[in-house]
Amino acid sequence: MKTVSAIKSKKKIMIMKKFLKNYSTRDYCLFLLGINTGIKLQELLCLRVHDVCDTDGEINDFLSNPLNCNPPIYLNASIRRSLKEYLNENSFIDTDYLFRSRKTTNPITRQQAYRIINAAAKSAGIDEPVGMTTLRKTFGYHAYSQGVAISLIQKRLQHASPSETKHFIGVDQETVPVKININL
Repeated sequence: MKTVSAIKSKKKIMIMKKFLKNYSTRDYCLFLLGINTGIKLQELLCLRVHDVCDTDGEINDFLSNPLNCNPPIYLNASIRRSLKEYLNENSFIDTDYLFRSRKTTNPITRQQAYRIINAAAKSAGIDEPVGMTTLRKTFGYHAYSQGVAISLIQKRLQHASPSETKHFIGVDQETVPVKININL
């Protein structure tokens, strides 16, 4: 099994986002949720429409899946916008899988998700191995570099210790410039 790393370059992330958005809104939403929330792949694939929107079809501010409630998972404006677009262009009922296969009513497979992310990584010129864990590592790395406490990232990623989280996101040996932007 190859070890994968976080995508540290915001420019490469933007290229991947553009590639995925042009290819498929579903795949774009999968990528956005992965890098912005740190949710495990299996939990992402099991999400249903009612986990992200209310009965009126409005996208929730927080994921309403009991597996992901401690701490609650915030759906930022970019995620909510893309989910709204995705749900509006497809016909879903609230019990449908959010990332359903085009061929069945089941969610896409782990292998399909892997192929989607790898195609986007190739388009961005990423030569290092990329896998679905890359999304979680990218979330953790960028949260840490933006000043989020390692203890909060640890809790989100469900790790046993801060050192495990630092190792996982790739900040053991390097110093990551942390932006603590207090704008009173």
